[in-house]
Amino acid sequence: MYVKKYGTGNDVIVALHGWGGDHRTVVPLEKFRPASYRIVSIDLPGYGSSPAPSSWTMESVAEEIAETLAAENISRCTLLGNCSGAVTGMYLAQLLPSSIERCIFVDMFAYVPWYFKIFLLGAFGRRAYRITFATSAGRSMTNGALRTKRTAHTDLTASFKEIDHDVVYRYLQMMDRVGNIGRFNELRMPITLVYGEKTFGAVKDSVALWKAVWPHAESVQLAGAGHLPIEEATEQLARIVFLRKEDRP
Repeated sequence: MYVKKYGTGNDVIVALHGWGGDHRTVVPLEKFRPASYRIVSIDLPGYGSSPAPSSWTMESVAEEIAETLAAENISRCTLLGNCSGAVTGMYLAQLLPSSIERCIFVDMFAYVPWYFKIFLLGAFGRRAYRITFATSAGRSMTNGALRTKRTAHTDLTASFKEIDHDVVYRYLQMMDRVGNIGRFNELRMPITLVYGEKTFGAVKDSVALWKAVWPHAESVQLAGAGHLPIEEATEQLARIVFLRKEDRP
């Protein structure tokens, strides 16, 4: 599995990108990274330079990430999961509860909203996905339609230009199979739910659903950000990610 490291500090952030992303998702945070921190950013199985997972299940993906962390001698870390990468992160946290010191979940859905469910409707859904994300015209129209869910300088579909769309589609299918989120209630490490002020309504609704699962979790809204807080509210997010240990919840 491909791993990109930023810095050499002892405080390790393991970053898992979201749907359609890759290890470069966290690059905006690099300029705010204190010397004491190291960011370990992973191309999830099938994305970027990482081979496809041995099985297309969230459990298998999490197991392969756990093996990668062991190979990197990472025994303690903060987990930073972006969008669907946060969901992958929950499975990882279940596998490694004693290794994950803190979870930061950014703009995470608790369910697959109807506008993504459409893409899962058999052959029709696959064609709709291809038109929306695998063509330049579709991406342009989609990004324009979602202008209220982002800032003026960001593009919600930019990462879909150079990806394996079969891989991305399989991840959407895996997301749809997550089911009842109550099964993650065993996670007891500190959890911070971060979301953009202008993000999707389903993400904002999801915050309440996640807090019902994790009453100890804190939620933070990032002013002015849409669905891409790492790009749109980098400094605000950096203050959460690179929090001094004595100030952590």
